[in-house]
Amino acid sequence: MIRRIIQIDEEKCNGCGACAAACHESAIGMVDGKAKLLRDDYCDGLGDCLPACPTGAITFVEREAAAYDEAAVLANQKKATKSQSQLQQWPVQIRLVPVHAPYFDQANLLIAADCTAYAYASMHQDFIRGRITLIGCPKLDDADYAAKLTEILRSNTIQSVTVVRMEVPCCGGLEHAARTAVASTGNHVSFRVVTISTDGRILPE
Repeated sequence: MIRRIIQIDEEKCNGCGACAAACHESAIGMVDGKAKLLRDDYCDGLGDCLPACPTGAITFVEREAAAYDEAAVLANQKKATKSQSQLQQWPVQIRLVPVHAPYFDQANLLIAADCTAYAYASMHQDFIRGRITLIGCPKLDDADYAAKLTEILRSNTIQSVTVVRMEVPCCGGLEHAARTAVASTGNHVSFRVVTISTDGRILPE
């Protein structure tokens, strides 16, 4: 059938992985440092990946392609969630991670409260995938997160910052530290906060 589907220009792709993280259907994956459309039937043609791409490498085309298969997508997501970690680096604690680690170059950064991985069942698939992960708990750690995060942001080219926190008040310290760090750099970095409820739901932004 002829339908709308994404097309990725390898020449423009910088390998940041933002599109793969934005694709909820896992239609896009990273192959040899470049984004690839892995399966036509995983692409729903809605284009959540387009605004995530910083280089404009993704466009829509009309071509012969298999129909979107929601059942196949759900089965693949269930399998991936059960069997495959999406963590890309170690360590992950904010206070332990080195400021000048090579994986920070062109990275999409996830700053997550410790508890979120226990509360939100699809943490790896929905948030860790395609991002460099930093975790912390301002209630338990005696550390200046804002200073460490500011140093990381100033010393590296960060593409985006996503904060995943719990709805509880103590997580406000983590969000505040991230906001302070982004603001102090003066750089135009995409910034998003996702709040998880204590029963594991994503709350409206």
